Amino acid sequence: MPDFVGPVAVLVVDDEEPIRNALKKFMTQQQFEVYTAASGEEALAQLQRHRIALMLCDIRMPGTSGVDLVPHAIEAEPDLAILMLTAINDATSAALCMQRGAMDYLTKPVELADLGRAVQRALKRREMQLENRQLSSWLKEEVTTRTAELHRERMRLERISTATLEALVNALEAKDPYLRGHSARVADLSATIASQMELPDEEVEQIRVAGRLHDIGKIGTRESVMEKQGPLTPEEYDHVKQHVVIGSQILAPLHHLGPIIANVRSHHERWDGTGYAEGLKGEDIPLGARIIGAAEVYDALSTSRPYQDKLTPEQAVEHMAHLSGRVLDPKVYEALATVVSRRGTLVFLDDAGAEPT
Repeated sequence: MPDFVGPVAVLVVDDEEPIRNALKKFMTQQQFEVYTAASGEEALAQLQRHRIALMLCDIRMPGTSGVDLVPHAIEAEPDLAILMLTAINDATSAALCMQRGAMDYLTKPVELADLGRAVQRALKRREMQLENRQLSSWLKEEVTTRTAELHRERMRLERISTATLEALVNALEAKDPYLRGHSARVADLSATIASQMELPDEEVEQIRVAGRLHDIGKIGTRESVMEKQGPLTPEEYDHVKQHVVIGSQILAPLHHLGPIIANVRSHHERWDGTGYAEGLKGEDIPLGARIIGAAEVYDALSTSRPYQDKLTPEQAVEHMAHLSGRVLDPKVYEALATVVSRRGTLVFLDDAGAEPT
């Protein structure tokens, strides 16, 4: 159960003062007691002075980096929930932070609504960990204690395995400047669409992870095909289509991923049944796969590619309207259009000092 009376204490760690102030302002508005630090060393000093529940931490800082700070912070405050803030090209470092004990990471620029949800998820997980720890203390039977230890170890290994797979995706995308950061963007947009559709937090998180891993099967795609600039031959296209099957086969032994595997396998299915790998149609396609598929189309249209100029967010959404009901689930398209429209009026952390709209 919660161990705080009064406001929950949050520590904001970022060497850039405008971002630090913007985060402090937002978190204060959310009724948190907010402390700040401009460096890793200052953060550890704050952890010694105050009972901190959650730390928002930038990865890139002079002196002690966010990656190095995470284990020291957990050593100083074992119950600390940690959210990392990272640039799009630091996703591998963020995965390393999660291996070292961080709960989650957000990619800058951060949508404040997403930040608020991530903070609540992290605090809820922390509360559950505290409750589980208290429960464990009541269990005196040796076999029960060992079972709890095995469960914690399994959870740790599951977290490490997922973070390692995300790092593998980052390494795969790093080979292609046009794909760099693609999976991270698709994951972030997919989770936001899922939230817009009011899906449960657990399902939103599953869709985010599936978005991060949706192209992991491309590790089995020939480099000559991946790097080809012109149109693919029918044989090459059939070869590329196998990446969804390969991806699901890679993930299949990780039973804790559950529906994430189906979302990875089906993210190229189409609403009218013309997609692959099984030619599923309509609501036979897992909802997470429909969301990821829409997010992937949007990302392809709104980022630079060798075969097309990128579109503005508004142009991309307008173009996708013609795909609704054929390629895309109409309800998913509506949610995506709402999200993109809302993002156009949001204040991001990079715009520190402005008032939220």
